[in-house]
Amino acid sequence: MTELVVNLHMHTRYSDGTGIHREIARAALLAGIDAVIVTDHNLLVNGLEGYHQMDNRSVLLLVGEEIHDPARQPQKNHLLVFGAGRELAAYAADPQKLIDQVEKSGGVSFIAHPYDPEQKALGEPDISWVDWDVRGFTGIELWNAMSEMKSIVWGKLDGLVYTLFPQYIARGPLAAALKKWDELLARGQKVVAVGGSDAHAFKMRLGPIRRTVFPYEFHFNAVNTHLLVDRPLSGDLGADRQMILDALRRGHAFVGYDLPASTRGFRFYAQATGKTAIMGDEVRLNRGVTLQIRLPAKTECRLLRDGGTIQIWRDSQICTHIAAKPGVYRVECYLEYLGKKRGWIFSNPIYIRD
Repeated sequence: MTELVVNLHMHTRYSDGTGIHREIARAALLAGIDAVIVTDHNLLVNGLEGYHQMDNRSVLLLVGEEIHDPARQPQKNHLLVFGAGRELAAYAADPQKLIDQVEKSGGVSFIAHPYDPEQKALGEPDISWVDWDVRGFTGIELWNAMSEMKSIVWGKLDGLVYTLFPQYIARGPLAAALKKWDELLARGQKVVAVGGSDAHAFKMRLGPIRRTVFPYEFHFNAVNTHLLVDRPLSGDLGADRQMILDALRRGHAFVGYDLPASTRGFRFYAQATGKTAIMGDEVRLNRGVTLQIRLPAKTECRLLRDGGTIQIWRDSQICTHIAAKPGVYRVECYLEYLGKKRGWIFSNPIYIRD
């Protein structure tokens, strides 16, 4: 299989970001990732998808959308939409209708920053998702880099320190997001987890000092979504776009925090009678299923079933477990970085059915 590193959820001057698509592509090339998906607010920017090259390297830039109802106060229910191929912001007032229209259009939808707390010191409101009775969405943005920043800033001084030293921010997905994901999975539905940067490249001015806060390139080296696909990018825009959408839809993906150490090469497999499954797949239990985890580096690795940890490995790169019970199995990995234990890898589940 081929692994693609994709950064999704970012904004340009078309909404509340500061960069343009060409600058985003250049930042992605410098970071060494494979694709980016731009998602401006309530605006599908057409005509800018394609490949960008630099020094014999290439990156694919795709365009999606972050849709919400601007008339709703306070703001809630932001939805990331990829691959719909048409403007759907007119359905924002009814999240279920919006999700239905995305599916009807052949796209995929992810609940953006499901828990996004208020940050009074920075004047930022709570923009969490609240309508949890919706159905049919592809998944959730399990780890949103900017939501996490809001959750750890307690005052303006904190905010200043973290804008100057953003490498100290990331700890992992918010606990509430992980809990909600496990609750959704427990209902028997497949819910794909992705990681989003929510990059804006804010411009900051403090007296004579001007600085870009959380630039695109920083985000592209941090929280990414890694996809497992059948082949490398081919240069055929339509085929490559569809391959990425299919991998997102099927959950052939994991969330990786690539700043402390690259997460490329992580794998989570299930070996069952006559079948090998990867993240997002479903297998039957029969007489048992062998789960295998391969890590890019030795670190702490946890195997969870139905939201509860069932085994922990430390200082290992290859981990094996014989699953004797049905359930939703997923992996979390942690490492030490800058004096803290931080989330590193969060896999999508393998579904073992009775």
